[in-house]
Amino acid sequence: MRGARRRRCVGFRPTFLYFEPRFESMRRAGTSNSEVAERILKVEELESIRLKDHLRMNQEEAAKRMGVSQPTFHRIITEAHRKIAEAFVEGKAIRVEGGNYVIAEAKIEAPVPPPKMPPGWGGKGRRRGGGRDPLAPFKSQE
Repeated sequence: MRGARRRRCVGFRPTFLYFEPRFESMRRAGTSNSEVAERILKVEELESIRLKDHLRMNQEEAAKRMGVSQPTFHRIITEAHRKIAEAFVEGKAIRVEGGNYVIAEAKIEAPVPPPKMPPGWGGKGRRRGGGRDPLAPFKSQE
């Protein structure tokens, strides 16, 4: 029995949501592409393409970034490749929409670690400066 389906983490909000083939014969005849068949590409499928093919991450890193297992990531990207190939070969439009995903917040960079102190500063043993920690704020003694 299958468990509950987890949401996939997506690291960007797609701004281009529709891709359509341009048929030269239709342009010459003056007809529009409104009658073109469509393939729906889920947002998490687009994210898998972005991570693996565009950013050239390995599958393990990309799966971690999306919060899924490697086999699940493989299924997602295989389906995305199949849909894109079908649209290209058969002249179908691609609409990006739907799916089970959440936009992941950008991670705040870790704070820069303090610089290493020269020998004799901080730590155990004899200290310079009257035993005062060099990184402690200075308090005047009045």
